[in-house]
Amino acid sequence: QLLGFFLLLPWLLLPLKCSMGLCRLPVYDGVTQTEIPRAPHTPRHAHPEGPGGPHTHSRAFPVLTFQFETVRRPFEISLWILLASLLKLGFHVIPHFSSVVPESCVLIVVGLLVGALIKLLGETLPVLDTQLFFLVLLPPIILDAGYFLPIRSFSENMGTILVFAVMGTVWNSFFMGVVLYGVCVVEGSELAGVGLLACLLFSSIASAVDPVAVLAVFEEIHIHELLHILVFGESLLNDAVTVVLYHLFEEFATLGEVTVIDVFLGVLCFFVVALGGILVGTVFGLLAAFTSRFTSHTRVIEPLFVFLYSYMAYLSAEVFHLSGIMALIACGVVMRPYVEANISHKSYTTIKYFLKMWSSVSETLIFIFLGASTVAGPHAWNWTFVIATIILCLVSRVFGVVGLTYILNKFRMVKITGKDQFILAYGGLRGAIAFSLAFLLSSKHFPMKNMFLTAIITVVFFTVFVQGMTIRPLVDLLAVKKKKQTKFTINEEIHTEFLQHVLGGIEAVCGHYGHHHWRDKLDRFNKDYLKRWLIAGARSQEPQLISFYNKLELQQALRVAERGSEARLTPALPSAASLLAASQKRSRTMTKISKEREEEIRKILRGNLQKTRQRLRSYSRHKLVLEGEEDSWTEAKLWRQKVEIGRRVSLRINISIEDYI
Repeated sequence: QLLGFFLLLPWLLLPLKCSMGLCRLPVYDGVTQTEIPRAPHTPRHAHPEGPGGPHTHSRAFPVLTFQFETVRRPFEISLWILLASLLKLGFHVIPHFSSVVPESCVLIVVGLLVGALIKLLGETLPVLDTQLFFLVLLPPIILDAGYFLPIRSFSENMGTILVFAVMGTVWNSFFMGVVLYGVCVVEGSELAGVGLLACLLFSSIASAVDPVAVLAVFEEIHIHELLHILVFGESLLNDAVTVVLYHLFEEFATLGEVTVIDVFLGVLCFFVVALGGILVGTVFGLLAAFTSRFTSHTRVIEPLFVFLYSYMAYLSAEVFHLSGIMALIACGVVMRPYVEANISHKSYTTIKYFLKMWSSVSETLIFIFLGASTVAGPHAWNWTFVIATIILCLVSRVFGVVGLTYILNKFRMVKITGKDQFILAYGGLRGAIAFSLAFLLSSKHFPMKNMFLTAIITVVFFTVFVQGMTIRPLVDLLAVKKKKQTKFTINEEIHTEFLQHVLGGIEAVCGHYGHHHWRDKLDRFNKDYLKRWLIAGARSQEPQLISFYNKLELQQALRVAERGSEARLTPALPSAASLLAASQKRSRTMTKISKEREEEIRKILRGNLQKTRQRLRSYSRHKLVLEGEEDSWTEAKLWRQKVEIGRRVSLRINISIEDYI
């Protein structure tokens, strides 16, 4: 199969020869005919001089012509996507190959081969253009990650993720930049022109963990959820820090001097970029949720609103130089619960699989273009600078993770073990974002741009190939806990939710406003205000238990669609279709209840069958009952309870049993 794959590769690359203009034009009577370019729908026999001109029949009617320039751009795009899809298919078809070599490594090697072939043909190599990467290839990957982000584990570890993303990135940038400047001063000669600000700018590019590379590697090794969310969350949230440090050092290096006001404005810029991106994403997420409320009659365009509003959030953030990645994550997280409550099951399936397909193709194209761009160059190799960069990337990452984890473990209930710290430090992969930021540097202000670009490419290759290929054996060797393949049962879900309420009650009794307290506040605000405006129909008012049942029913329907057979499923609860059929069968022998009576019964059931945790009177030592008043207070309390029980009993007795027969 491997031999067949490589035999098939030249045939896949053959159309590239035509896409670069190397195919010959049609030949008539031994002479190459050069035709005048025309519009795609212009008749092939049309002549510039008109039908009545003297040269209308100067040559034979062309039966077959070659007009590649009219379709060159869409043909090349389709060809690249087809190549990426076939490579991904071949990677997973070859047995035991995907368990040894990460997919990103294979794609980069294919990109190197394609780039070398194009260079041998003497044509211009395709380069991972910055506009192509940031505006076309990156948004689908981030949207897929943000839309399906595990909210519970992400919110529970938000503090740890922010510390790694902000403090870790700042530490890596300054430690690496200062030490690298010292190396340049000691080396002299070729590195004498590299200043401190240039080294800090380079280190801000090289120190950021790349979300694309992390997703490509960590989804294959299946580590446990805590470790995965820490590394992946850091790679997502350090975008704001990287963008601010990049523009800050670039501006300082251009001006040549730094003042205290510039430093203060740089710190302020970080909050503006991060919080501004979150605000933009939140606004567009709420707009998407509100729009989905009115799509019940046009189900076919429901997925389109999700994609358009998300992309508009990304572009709007980029217009003001805010964090587009933060905007996409915020948009996906905000709109998902409301959109899924409004759209149909088919639209949900479309959104899920289209996002997965889109992000997978974009990820494949990024690594292929990265390999081809490496061949394109130009490169300026310096052994001292490159080796120092690789060593400092590893050392700064290890020191940052160990130091920050030592502080964080003093405040965490679930400690980060030594094995997890090693995987956190070893899993800091770099990728195409660092390459694109280095490619954006101006050659006028940074004469050492080619050396920076070469060093960045070397770091990317080292992290993807060396660390990416060895992290799986290290996880197995250290016996790091793996991710559970089985999903939670209904019993586990209910008890987890029950414990959340218990912990929230404990925080309320103790007077400690912790994570569970604010989570309860947010749930109440969501239920009282947001759901009323963003969810259509009666689903905005339905109890939490019914909402959870609807979610389970949706997951069951998706499993039926994926497996193609309903016989393999043994649901613990009856489906909505079976309940509807049973109710229709019973309704033939039952008297219909009026709408008013049915609504009254529903209110009684909703008010008595499910009671969420209400605000209770807090304990205070100033409101204790005196010893002499204790008996009267107890009697009054018992009397109120007796009156309340009598009221409820009388209310239920008033419902005649004939209404149910």
